Amino acid sequence: MLSILAAAIISGIVGPAEVSRFEKAEYSVYVSGGTWTNAYLQEEAAVDMEFTAPDGSHGLLPCFYSGADSLWTARFTPSQVGTYLVRFVYSQGGEVSSDFEDLKLEVEASESKGFLRPRDNWTFRYDDGTPFRGVGENLCWESRAADDNPHLSELHQKADIYNYDVMLPKLAANGGNFTRMWMCSWNFPIDRHSDFNNPRYADSDEFFNPSAVERLDHVVELADSLGIKIMLCMGQGDVKADSSFFVSDEAKARYRNRLRYIVARWGYSPAIAAWEFFNEIDNIQFADASKPIPASDITAWHAEMAGYLREIDAHGHMITTSISHRDLEGLNDIPEIDFNQKHIYKGTASIPRTVRQYEERHGKPYVIGEAGYEWDWLKNFYDIADGLDMDFTRAMYYGLFNPTPILPMSWWWEWFDYRGTDSKIAEVRALSDQMLEAGGGSFEPLEVRVAGGDGYALRCGAKVFVYIFNPTDKPITTFSVVLGEHKTYRLKGITILPNQEKTFVL
Repeated sequence: MLSILAAAIISGIVGPAEVSRFEKAEYSVYVSGGTWTNAYLQEEAAVDMEFTAPDGSHGLLPCFYSGADSLWTARFTPSQVGTYLVRFVYSQGGEVSSDFEDLKLEVEASESKGFLRPRDNWTFRYDDGTPFRGVGENLCWESRAADDNPHLSELHQKADIYNYDVMLPKLAANGGNFTRMWMCSWNFPIDRHSDFNNPRYADSDEFFNPSAVERLDHVVELADSLGIKIMLCMGQGDVKADSSFFVSDEAKARYRNRLRYIVARWGYSPAIAAWEFFNEIDNIQFADASKPIPASDITAWHAEMAGYLREIDAHGHMITTSISHRDLEGLNDIPEIDFNQKHIYKGTASIPRTVRQYEERHGKPYVIGEAGYEWDWLKNFYDIADGLDMDFTRAMYYGLFNPTPILPMSWWWEWFDYRGTDSKIAEVRALSDQMLEAGGGSFEPLEVRVAGGDGYALRCGAKVFVYIFNPTDKPITTFSVVLGEHKTYRLKGITILPNQEKTFVL
Protein backbone atom coordinates (compact mmCIF):
# COMPACT_ATOMS: atom_id res chain seq x y z
CA MET A 1 0.00 0.00 0.00
CA LEU A 2 1.28 3.43 -0.88
CA SER A 3 2.19 5.82 1.88
CA ILE A 4 -0.08 8.82 2.37
CA LEU A 5 1.41 12.18 1.64
CA ALA A 6 0.01 15.13 3.56
CA ALA A 7 0.72 17.28 0.52
CA ALA A 8 -1.81 15.38 -1.61
CA ILE A 9 -4.70 17.79 -2.03
CA ILE A 10 -7.53 18.70 -4.36
CA SER A 11 -6.14 21.91 -5.77
CA GLY A 12 -8.98 23.05 -7.98
CA ILE A 13 -12.45 22.28 -9.34
CA VAL A 14 -14.08 23.52 -12.52
CA GLY A 15 -17.80 22.89 -12.99
CA PRO A 16 -21.23 24.44 -13.48
CA ALA A 17 -23.09 26.49 -10.91
CA GLU A 18 -26.49 25.54 -12.30
CA VAL A 19 -28.05 22.97 -14.64
CA SER A 20 -31.51 21.72 -15.49
CA ARG A 21 -32.97 18.60 -13.90
CA PHE A 22 -31.61 15.43 -15.59
CA GLU A 23 -28.95 17.45 -17.40
CA LYS A 24 -25.33 16.36 -17.03
CA ALA A 25 -23.19 18.46 -14.68
CA GLU A 26 -19.53 17.74 -15.48
CA TYR A 27 -16.73 18.71 -13.11
CA SER A 28 -12.97 18.70 -13.60
CA VAL A 29 -11.13 17.93 -10.37
CA TYR A 30 -7.39 18.61 -10.10
CA VAL A 31 -5.20 16.81 -7.55
CA SER A 32 -1.76 18.07 -6.50
CA GLY A 33 0.95 16.19 -4.67
CA GLY A 34 -0.55 12.74 -5.06
CA THR A 35 1.58 9.61 -5.48
CA TRP A 36 0.37 6.54 -7.30
CA THR A 37 1.49 3.91 -9.75
CA ASN A 38 -1.89 3.48 -11.46
CA ALA A 39 -4.58 6.06 -10.77
CA TYR A 40 -7.22 3.84 -12.39
CA LEU A 41 -7.03 1.55 -9.36
CA GLN A 42 -9.09 2.84 -6.47
CA GLU A 43 -6.82 0.98 -4.05
CA GLU A 44 -4.09 3.47 -5.00
CA ALA A 45 -5.97 6.70 -5.70
CA ALA A 46 -9.59 7.78 -5.98
CA VAL A 47 -11.74 10.87 -6.16
CA ASP A 48 -15.38 10.70 -5.09
CA MET A 49 -18.15 13.27 -5.25
CA GLU A 50 -20.30 13.39 -2.14
CA PHE A 51 -23.58 15.23 -2.51
CA THR A 52 -26.58 16.24 -0.47
CA ALA A 53 -29.79 16.51 -2.49
CA PRO A 54 -32.48 19.16 -1.91
CA ASP A 55 -34.56 16.64 0.05
CA GLY A 56 -31.68 16.00 2.43
CA SER A 57 -30.67 12.60 1.06
CA HIS A 58 -27.00 11.82 0.52
CA GLY A 59 -25.17 10.12 -2.32
CA LEU A 60 -21.68 9.14 -3.44
CA LEU A 61 -20.51 9.30 -7.05
CA PRO A 62 -17.16 7.87 -8.22
CA CYS A 63 -15.06 10.08 -10.49
CA PHE A 64 -12.85 8.71 -13.25
CA TYR A 65 -9.20 9.45 -13.83
CA SER A 66 -8.76 11.32 -17.10
CA GLY A 67 -5.24 10.13 -17.76
CA ALA A 68 -3.25 13.37 -17.67
CA ASP A 69 -2.29 16.31 -15.46
CA SER A 70 -3.68 14.71 -12.28
CA LEU A 71 -7.20 15.30 -13.57
CA TRP A 72 -10.33 13.44 -12.50
CA THR A 73 -13.79 13.98 -13.99
CA ALA A 74 -17.22 13.75 -12.39
CA ARG A 75 -20.34 13.29 -14.49
CA PHE A 76 -23.44 13.85 -12.41
CA THR A 77 -27.09 14.07 -13.45
CA PRO A 78 -29.28 15.58 -10.71
CA SER A 79 -32.77 14.17 -10.28
CA GLN A 80 -34.25 16.84 -7.99
CA VAL A 81 -35.03 20.51 -8.39
CA GLY A 82 -33.38 22.82 -5.87
CA THR A 83 -29.95 23.28 -4.30
CA TYR A 84 -27.41 20.45 -4.13
CA LEU A 85 -24.38 20.65 -1.86
CA VAL A 86 -21.39 18.98 -3.54
CA ARG A 87 -18.06 18.00 -1.98
CA PHE A 88 -15.10 16.21 -3.60
CA VAL A 89 -12.91 13.85 -1.60
CA TYR A 90 -9.50 12.48 -2.61
CA SER A 91 -8.31 9.16 -1.18
CA GLN A 92 -4.88 7.59 -1.51
CA GLY A 93 -4.02 4.06 -0.49
CA GLY A 94 -7.57 3.64 0.76
CA GLU A 95 -7.30 6.54 3.22
CA VAL A 96 -8.84 10.02 2.85
CA SER A 97 -6.07 12.47 2.11
CA SER A 98 -8.00 15.64 1.40
CA ASP A 99 -11.37 17.09 0.61
CA PHE A 100 -12.67 20.36 -0.75
CA GLU A 101 -15.15 22.89 0.54
CA ASP A 102 -18.83 22.44 -0.29
CA LEU A 103 -19.98 23.75 -3.64
CA LYS A 104 -23.54 24.60 -4.59
CA LEU A 105 -25.32 23.29 -7.67
CA GLU A 106 -28.64 24.94 -8.47
CA VAL A 107 -31.02 22.68 -10.40
CA GLU A 108 -33.93 24.09 -12.37
CA ALA A 109 -37.02 22.25 -13.59
CA SER A 110 -37.02 20.63 -17.03
CA GLU A 111 -39.29 18.54 -19.22
CA SER A 112 -36.94 15.54 -19.18
CA LYS A 113 -38.53 12.33 -17.94
CA GLY A 114 -35.37 11.10 -16.23
CA PHE A 115 -34.00 7.59 -15.77
CA LEU A 116 -35.84 4.29 -16.15
CA ARG A 117 -36.81 2.44 -12.96
CA PRO A 118 -38.61 -0.83 -12.15
CA ARG A 119 -42.41 -0.51 -12.05
CA ASP A 120 -44.10 -3.89 -12.48
CA ASN A 121 -43.86 -6.99 -14.65
CA TRP A 122 -45.37 -5.19 -17.64
CA THR A 123 -43.51 -1.89 -17.66
CA PHE A 124 -40.65 0.21 -16.41
CA ARG A 125 -41.26 3.84 -15.44
CA TYR A 126 -39.41 7.09 -15.86
CA ASP A 127 -38.58 9.22 -12.82
CA ASP A 128 -41.58 11.41 -13.64
CA GLY A 129 -43.86 8.35 -13.46
CA THR A 130 -44.42 7.86 -17.20
CA PRO A 131 -44.69 4.11 -18.00
CA PHE A 132 -42.27 2.65 -20.56
CA ARG A 133 -42.06 -0.57 -22.59
CA GLY A 134 -38.95 -1.37 -24.60
CA VAL A 135 -39.49 -2.09 -28.31
CA GLY A 136 -36.47 -2.78 -30.48
CA GLU A 137 -33.78 -5.26 -31.43
CA ASN A 138 -30.26 -6.31 -30.55
CA LEU A 139 -27.56 -4.13 -32.10
CA CYS A 140 -24.83 -5.79 -30.10
CA TRP A 141 -21.87 -4.72 -32.19
CA GLU A 142 -20.72 -2.82 -35.22
CA SER A 143 -19.27 -4.50 -38.31
CA ARG A 144 -16.16 -6.59 -37.77
CA ALA A 145 -13.11 -6.62 -40.02
CA ALA A 146 -13.47 -10.37 -40.53
CA ASP A 147 -16.79 -12.05 -39.76
CA ASP A 148 -17.00 -15.82 -39.33
CA ASN A 149 -20.47 -16.42 -40.78
CA PRO A 150 -19.99 -18.69 -43.83
CA HIS A 151 -23.01 -17.30 -45.72
CA LEU A 152 -23.36 -13.72 -44.47
CA SER A 153 -19.82 -12.55 -43.75
CA GLU A 154 -19.81 -10.13 -46.69
CA LEU A 155 -23.01 -8.56 -45.38
CA HIS A 156 -21.78 -8.38 -41.79
CA GLN A 157 -18.52 -6.70 -42.81
CA LYS A 158 -20.20 -3.67 -44.44
CA ALA A 159 -18.75 -0.97 -42.22
CA ASP A 160 -20.56 1.85 -44.01
CA ILE A 161 -23.96 0.39 -43.03
CA TYR A 162 -23.49 -1.58 -39.84
CA ASN A 163 -22.14 1.09 -37.56
CA TYR A 164 -24.03 2.82 -34.76
CA ASP A 165 -24.12 6.16 -36.55
CA VAL A 166 -26.31 4.49 -39.18
CA MET A 167 -28.00 1.73 -37.19
CA LEU A 168 -29.23 3.80 -34.25
CA PRO A 169 -30.94 6.54 -36.31
CA LYS A 170 -32.52 3.82 -38.44
CA LEU A 171 -33.79 2.00 -35.36
CA ALA A 172 -35.32 5.25 -34.13
CA ALA A 173 -36.86 5.92 -37.54
CA ASN A 174 -38.37 2.42 -37.43
CA GLY A 175 -39.99 3.20 -34.08
CA GLY A 176 -37.47 1.45 -31.84
CA ASN A 177 -36.77 2.84 -28.38
CA PHE A 178 -34.59 0.05 -26.97
CA THR A 179 -31.50 -1.92 -27.89
CA ARG A 180 -28.81 -4.11 -26.39
CA MET A 181 -25.07 -3.62 -26.87
CA TRP A 182 -22.00 -5.61 -25.89
CA MET A 183 -18.64 -4.60 -24.49
CA CYS A 184 -16.29 -7.26 -25.85
CA SER A 185 -12.97 -7.70 -27.65
CA TRP A 186 -14.30 -6.14 -30.87
CA ASN A 187 -16.93 -3.72 -29.53
CA PHE A 188 -16.19 -1.04 -26.93
CA PRO A 189 -13.07 -2.98 -25.81
CA ILE A 190 -12.15 -0.45 -23.14
CA ASP A 191 -9.52 -2.62 -21.42
CA ARG A 192 -8.04 -4.27 -24.51
CA HIS A 193 -4.79 -3.04 -26.03
CA SER A 194 -4.63 -4.66 -29.50
CA ASP A 195 -6.11 -7.28 -31.88
CA PHE A 196 -9.68 -5.96 -32.02
CA ASN A 197 -10.95 -7.45 -35.31
CA ASN A 198 -12.34 -3.97 -35.84
CA PRO A 199 -10.55 -1.03 -37.49
CA ARG A 200 -12.42 1.49 -35.31
CA TYR A 201 -10.03 0.89 -32.43
CA ALA A 202 -6.37 1.80 -32.16
CA ASP A 203 -3.62 -0.04 -30.30
CA SER A 204 -2.77 1.53 -26.98
CA ASP A 205 -0.75 0.73 -23.88
CA GLU A 206 -2.99 2.86 -21.69
CA PHE A 207 -4.93 1.10 -18.95
CA PHE A 208 -8.24 1.97 -20.62
CA ASN A 209 -8.10 2.19 -24.39
CA PRO A 210 -8.80 5.80 -25.48
CA SER A 211 -10.33 4.87 -28.84
CA ALA A 212 -12.81 2.46 -27.23
CA VAL A 213 -13.69 4.89 -24.46
CA GLU A 214 -14.29 7.72 -26.93
CA ARG A 215 -16.43 5.48 -29.13
CA LEU A 216 -18.69 4.55 -26.22
CA ASP A 217 -18.86 8.23 -25.19
CA HIS A 218 -20.14 9.06 -28.66
CA VAL A 219 -22.62 6.20 -28.92
CA VAL A 220 -24.19 6.87 -25.52
CA GLU A 221 -24.71 10.52 -26.45
CA LEU A 222 -26.11 9.52 -29.86
CA ALA A 223 -28.58 7.06 -28.31
CA ASP A 224 -29.71 9.69 -25.81
CA SER A 225 -30.34 12.21 -28.59
CA LEU A 226 -32.51 9.64 -30.39
CA GLY A 227 -34.52 8.55 -27.34
CA ILE A 228 -33.09 5.02 -27.47
CA LYS A 229 -32.40 3.15 -24.23
CA ILE A 230 -29.47 0.74 -23.97
CA MET A 231 -29.05 -2.48 -22.03
CA LEU A 232 -25.24 -2.48 -21.83
CA CYS A 233 -23.77 -5.96 -21.51
CA MET A 234 -20.41 -5.38 -19.79
CA GLY A 235 -18.98 -8.91 -19.87
CA GLN A 236 -15.82 -9.91 -18.02
CA GLY A 237 -13.45 -7.49 -19.73
CA ASP A 238 -10.22 -8.53 -21.42
CA VAL A 239 -9.67 -11.55 -19.20
CA LYS A 240 -10.85 -15.15 -19.27
CA ALA A 241 -13.99 -15.88 -17.24
CA ASP A 242 -12.77 -19.17 -15.80
CA SER A 243 -13.40 -20.66 -12.38
CA SER A 244 -10.86 -18.40 -10.68
CA PHE A 245 -12.51 -15.28 -12.12
CA PHE A 246 -15.51 -15.77 -9.83
CA VAL A 247 -13.63 -16.49 -6.60
CA SER A 248 -10.19 -14.89 -6.79
CA ASP A 249 -9.79 -11.74 -4.68
CA GLU A 250 -7.43 -10.31 -7.30
CA ALA A 251 -9.90 -10.95 -10.15
CA LYS A 252 -12.79 -9.44 -8.20
CA ALA A 253 -10.75 -6.36 -7.32
CA ARG A 254 -9.91 -5.89 -11.00
CA TYR A 255 -13.57 -6.22 -11.94
CA ARG A 256 -14.67 -3.75 -9.26
CA ASN A 257 -12.24 -1.20 -10.69
CA ARG A 258 -13.62 -1.80 -14.17
CA LEU A 259 -17.18 -1.35 -12.85
CA ARG A 260 -16.16 1.82 -11.07
CA TYR A 261 -14.79 3.31 -14.28
CA ILE A 262 -17.86 2.31 -16.32
CA VAL A 263 -20.25 3.79 -13.76
CA ALA A 264 -18.19 6.95 -13.33
CA ARG A 265 -17.89 7.59 -17.07
CA TRP A 266 -21.29 6.53 -18.44
CA GLY A 267 -23.59 6.21 -15.45
CA TYR A 268 -24.65 9.84 -15.82
CA SER A 269 -26.73 9.05 -18.90
CA PRO A 270 -30.45 8.25 -18.87
CA ALA A 271 -29.77 6.44 -22.17
CA ILE A 272 -28.36 3.58 -20.10
CA ALA A 273 -31.45 1.62 -19.09
CA ALA A 274 -29.65 -1.25 -17.38
CA TRP A 275 -26.25 -2.73 -16.66
CA GLU A 276 -26.07 -6.38 -17.78
CA PHE A 277 -23.22 -8.36 -16.23
CA PHE A 278 -22.95 -11.27 -18.66
CA ASN A 279 -24.29 -12.55 -21.92
CA GLU A 280 -25.44 -16.17 -21.34
CA ILE A 281 -23.57 -16.89 -18.14
CA ASP A 282 -24.56 -20.57 -18.33
CA ASN A 283 -22.49 -20.96 -21.51
CA ILE A 284 -19.52 -19.53 -19.63
CA GLN A 285 -20.28 -21.93 -16.78
CA PHE A 286 -20.13 -24.90 -19.17
CA ALA A 287 -17.32 -23.68 -21.43
CA ASP A 288 -15.44 -26.74 -20.16
CA ALA A 289 -18.22 -29.31 -20.13
CA SER A 290 -16.05 -31.81 -18.27
CA LYS A 291 -15.50 -29.36 -15.41
CA PRO A 292 -18.25 -26.75 -15.20
CA ILE A 293 -17.84 -23.79 -12.88
CA PRO A 294 -19.93 -24.30 -9.73
CA ALA A 295 -23.23 -22.45 -9.96
CA SER A 296 -22.83 -21.36 -6.34
CA ASP A 297 -19.62 -19.48 -7.21
CA ILE A 298 -21.25 -17.66 -10.11
CA THR A 299 -24.36 -16.78 -8.10
CA ALA A 300 -22.29 -15.52 -5.16
CA TRP A 301 -20.20 -13.41 -7.56
CA HIS A 302 -23.33 -11.84 -9.05
CA ALA A 303 -24.71 -11.07 -5.60
CA GLU A 304 -21.44 -9.45 -4.54
CA MET A 305 -20.97 -7.41 -7.73
CA ALA A 306 -24.63 -6.37 -7.93
CA GLY A 307 -24.36 -5.12 -4.36
CA TYR A 308 -21.19 -3.20 -5.19
CA LEU A 309 -22.75 -1.77 -8.35
CA ARG A 310 -25.78 -0.62 -6.37
CA GLU A 311 -23.45 1.02 -3.85
CA ILE A 312 -21.41 3.04 -6.37
CA ASP A 313 -24.10 3.95 -8.92
CA ALA A 314 -25.54 7.19 -7.58
CA HIS A 315 -27.95 7.30 -10.53
CA GLY A 316 -29.51 3.93 -9.63
CA HIS A 317 -29.63 2.17 -12.99
CA MET A 318 -31.33 -1.21 -13.18
CA ILE A 319 -29.17 -4.34 -13.01
CA THR A 320 -29.54 -7.66 -14.83
CA THR A 321 -27.63 -10.61 -16.29
CA SER A 322 -28.65 -13.32 -18.77
CA ILE A 323 -28.67 -17.05 -19.41
CA SER A 324 -28.98 -18.99 -22.62
CA HIS A 325 -31.21 -21.85 -21.42
CA ARG A 326 -29.78 -23.34 -18.21
CA ASP A 327 -30.77 -21.81 -14.87
CA LEU A 328 -28.24 -21.40 -12.08
CA GLU A 329 -29.59 -22.03 -8.60
CA GLY A 330 -30.22 -18.77 -6.78
CA LEU A 331 -29.36 -16.48 -9.69
CA ASN A 332 -32.98 -15.44 -10.27
CA ASP A 333 -33.46 -14.50 -6.61
CA ILE A 334 -30.63 -12.00 -6.04
CA PRO A 335 -32.35 -8.92 -4.53
CA GLU A 336 -30.12 -6.36 -6.27
CA ILE A 337 -30.90 -7.78 -9.73
CA ASP A 338 -33.97 -5.91 -10.95
CA PHE A 339 -35.12 -8.21 -13.74
CA ASN A 340 -34.16 -11.69 -14.87
CA GLN A 341 -33.40 -12.65 -18.44
CA LYS A 342 -32.93 -15.58 -20.81
CA HIS A 343 -32.64 -16.08 -24.57
CA ILE A 344 -35.03 -18.19 -26.64
CA TYR A 345 -34.29 -19.53 -30.11
CA LYS A 346 -36.35 -22.07 -32.04
CA GLY A 347 -39.03 -21.77 -29.37
CA THR A 348 -40.94 -18.54 -29.94
CA ALA A 349 -44.25 -20.18 -29.00
CA SER A 350 -42.91 -20.71 -25.47
CA ILE A 351 -42.31 -17.00 -24.77
CA PRO A 352 -45.67 -16.21 -23.07
CA ARG A 353 -45.51 -19.26 -20.85
CA THR A 354 -41.85 -18.68 -19.98
CA VAL A 355 -42.17 -15.07 -18.81
CA ARG A 356 -45.22 -15.87 -16.69
CA GLN A 357 -43.67 -18.92 -15.06
CA TYR A 358 -40.47 -17.13 -14.10
CA GLU A 359 -42.32 -14.10 -12.77
CA GLU A 360 -44.61 -16.23 -10.65
CA ARG A 361 -41.68 -18.23 -9.33
CA HIS A 362 -39.25 -15.39 -8.56
CA GLY A 363 -41.42 -12.31 -8.10
CA LYS A 364 -39.70 -9.95 -10.52
CA PRO A 365 -39.96 -9.01 -14.23
CA TYR A 366 -38.68 -11.42 -16.86
CA VAL A 367 -37.14 -10.43 -20.18
CA ILE A 368 -36.32 -12.37 -23.35
CA GLY A 369 -33.17 -10.49 -24.36
CA GLU A 370 -32.65 -12.51 -27.55
CA ALA A 371 -35.29 -14.32 -29.59
CA GLY A 372 -35.29 -15.88 -32.99
CA TYR A 373 -36.21 -18.62 -35.40
CA GLU A 374 -32.61 -19.90 -35.56
CA TRP A 375 -29.44 -19.52 -33.49
CA ASP A 376 -26.98 -21.39 -35.70
CA TRP A 377 -24.88 -18.91 -37.72
CA LEU A 378 -23.51 -21.81 -39.81
CA LYS A 379 -26.87 -22.28 -41.54
CA ASN A 380 -27.75 -20.59 -44.81
CA PHE A 381 -30.37 -18.02 -43.87
CA TYR A 382 -31.56 -17.74 -47.45
CA ASP A 383 -33.01 -21.24 -47.00
CA ILE A 384 -35.05 -20.24 -43.93
CA ALA A 385 -35.76 -16.60 -44.75
CA ASP A 386 -39.56 -16.88 -44.42
CA GLY A 387 -39.33 -18.47 -40.99
CA LEU A 388 -36.88 -15.83 -39.77
CA ASP A 389 -39.11 -13.01 -41.00
CA MET A 390 -42.22 -14.57 -39.47
CA ASP A 391 -40.66 -14.93 -36.03
CA PHE A 392 -39.30 -11.37 -36.06
CA THR A 393 -42.68 -9.80 -35.32
CA ARG A 394 -44.26 -12.86 -33.72
CA ALA A 395 -41.78 -12.71 -30.83
CA MET A 396 -42.40 -9.00 -30.31
CA TYR A 397 -46.18 -9.40 -30.34
CA TYR A 398 -46.01 -12.30 -27.87
CA GLY A 399 -44.09 -9.96 -25.60
CA LEU A 400 -46.44 -7.04 -26.19
CA PHE A 401 -49.45 -9.08 -25.08
CA ASN A 402 -47.74 -10.65 -22.08
CA PRO A 403 -46.12 -9.31 -18.88
CA THR A 404 -42.60 -8.23 -19.84
CA PRO A 405 -41.20 -4.66 -19.77
CA ILE A 406 -38.88 -5.22 -22.76
CA LEU A 407 -40.38 -6.94 -25.79
CA PRO A 408 -38.32 -9.94 -26.99
CA MET A 409 -35.48 -8.63 -29.14
CA SER A 410 -34.36 -10.30 -32.35
CA TRP A 411 -30.77 -11.20 -33.16
CA TRP A 412 -29.27 -11.08 -36.71
CA TRP A 413 -29.73 -7.32 -37.10
CA GLU A 414 -27.75 -7.17 -40.36
CA TRP A 415 -29.97 -9.83 -41.92
CA PHE A 416 -33.20 -8.13 -40.95
CA ASP A 417 -31.90 -4.80 -42.20
CA TYR A 418 -30.99 -6.41 -45.52
CA ARG A 419 -34.45 -7.96 -45.74
CA GLY A 420 -36.21 -4.77 -44.64
CA THR A 421 -37.95 -6.77 -41.91
CA ASP A 422 -36.86 -4.37 -39.17
CA SER A 423 -39.26 -1.76 -40.56
CA LYS A 424 -42.00 -3.82 -38.87
CA ILE A 425 -40.81 -2.57 -35.49
CA ALA A 426 -42.84 0.55 -36.24
CA GLU A 427 -46.20 -1.24 -36.21
CA VAL A 428 -45.43 -2.94 -32.90
CA ARG A 429 -44.25 0.31 -31.32
CA ALA A 430 -47.37 2.11 -32.54
CA LEU A 431 -49.62 -0.48 -30.89
CA SER A 432 -47.53 -0.39 -27.71
CA ASP A 433 -47.91 3.39 -27.52
CA GLN A 434 -51.67 3.06 -27.99
CA MET A 435 -51.82 0.58 -25.11
CA LEU A 436 -49.82 2.80 -22.78
CA GLU A 437 -51.89 5.85 -23.64
CA ALA A 438 -55.21 4.04 -23.29
CA GLY A 439 -54.44 2.36 -19.98
CA GLY A 440 -51.74 4.52 -18.44
CA GLY A 441 -49.67 1.38 -17.95
CA SER A 442 -52.50 -0.92 -16.86
CA PHE A 443 -52.98 -4.28 -18.61
CA GLU A 444 -55.83 -6.70 -17.97
CA PRO A 445 -55.45 -10.04 -19.80
CA LEU A 446 -58.64 -11.37 -21.40
CA GLU A 447 -59.48 -14.83 -22.67
CA VAL A 448 -59.28 -15.39 -26.42
CA ARG A 449 -60.94 -18.39 -28.04
CA VAL A 450 -59.47 -19.33 -31.39
CA ALA A 451 -59.60 -22.80 -32.90
CA GLY A 452 -56.09 -24.00 -33.70
CA GLY A 453 -54.42 -20.61 -33.30
CA ASP A 454 -52.72 -18.46 -30.71
CA GLY A 455 -54.72 -15.55 -29.37
CA TYR A 456 -54.09 -12.88 -26.76
CA ALA A 457 -56.14 -9.89 -25.67
CA LEU A 458 -55.58 -7.05 -23.22
CA ARG A 459 -57.91 -4.46 -21.78
CA CYS A 460 -56.06 -1.15 -21.43
CA GLY A 461 -58.43 1.43 -20.03
CA ALA A 462 -61.52 1.57 -22.25
CA LYS A 463 -59.88 -0.21 -25.18
CA VAL A 464 -59.33 -3.89 -25.90
CA PHE A 465 -56.35 -4.98 -27.99
CA VAL A 466 -56.27 -8.39 -29.70
CA TYR A 467 -53.53 -10.42 -31.38
CA ILE A 468 -54.11 -13.63 -33.36
CA PHE A 469 -51.46 -15.85 -34.95
CA ASN A 470 -52.25 -18.84 -37.15
CA PRO A 471 -49.56 -21.56 -36.85
CA THR A 472 -51.66 -24.16 -38.72
CA ASP A 473 -51.82 -25.09 -42.40
CA LYS A 474 -55.47 -24.03 -42.72
CA PRO A 475 -57.21 -20.63 -42.61
CA ILE A 476 -58.79 -19.54 -39.32
CA THR A 477 -62.12 -17.73 -39.50
CA THR A 478 -63.60 -18.19 -36.01
CA PHE A 479 -62.37 -16.46 -32.89
CA SER A 480 -63.78 -14.50 -29.99
CA VAL A 481 -62.73 -12.45 -26.97
CA VAL A 482 -64.34 -12.90 -23.56
CA LEU A 483 -64.87 -9.34 -22.31
CA GLY A 484 -66.53 -10.26 -19.05
CA GLU A 485 -69.18 -12.43 -17.50
CA HIS A 486 -71.89 -13.17 -20.09
CA LYS A 487 -70.17 -10.85 -22.59
CA THR A 488 -68.21 -12.20 -25.53
CA TYR A 489 -67.09 -10.33 -28.65
CA ARG A 490 -67.00 -12.46 -31.80
CA LEU A 491 -64.85 -11.26 -34.66
CA LYS A 492 -66.57 -12.01 -37.96
CA GLY A 493 -65.72 -11.73 -41.62
CA ILE A 494 -61.97 -11.99 -41.02
CA THR A 495 -59.72 -14.75 -42.31
CA ILE A 496 -56.24 -15.39 -40.97
CA LEU A 497 -54.16 -17.46 -43.36
CA PRO A 498 -51.47 -19.99 -42.31
CA ASN A 499 -48.44 -18.31 -40.66
CA GLN A 500 -50.27 -14.99 -40.71
CA GLU A 501 -50.84 -12.65 -37.75
CA LYS A 502 -53.30 -9.84 -37.20
CA THR A 503 -54.05 -7.29 -34.52
CA PHE A 504 -57.34 -5.59 -33.67
CA VAL A 505 -58.46 -2.74 -31.42
CA LEU A 506 -62.02 -3.09 -30.07
